[in-house]
Amino acid sequence: MKAKWVMGLAIAVSAAVSLYFIVQLNLEFAILSMLVMFTLTNASRAVMYKNQGLARESKWMLWMSMFFAVASLGMLVYILLF
Repeated sequence: MKAKWVMGLAIAVSAAVSLYFIVQLNLEFAILSMLVMFTLTNASRAVMYKNQGLARESKWMLWMSMFFAVASLGMLVYILLF
């Protein structure tokens, strides 16, 4: 139960951070924080689906989460280099 609260809090914080960067018109960091939010939401869905016994959906969400994690790292590299 505690892991659910931590994941929910991390998702809420990343959503608030992305909204802050959108308002500040810092779109690079807004995209980065949205990618982090997508990574966290898909990871939490993967765990939820696995607990419900939905193996195929869990696997799909896990791969989507990994895709967004790689995209987040790519965006971070882009921000740091340019």
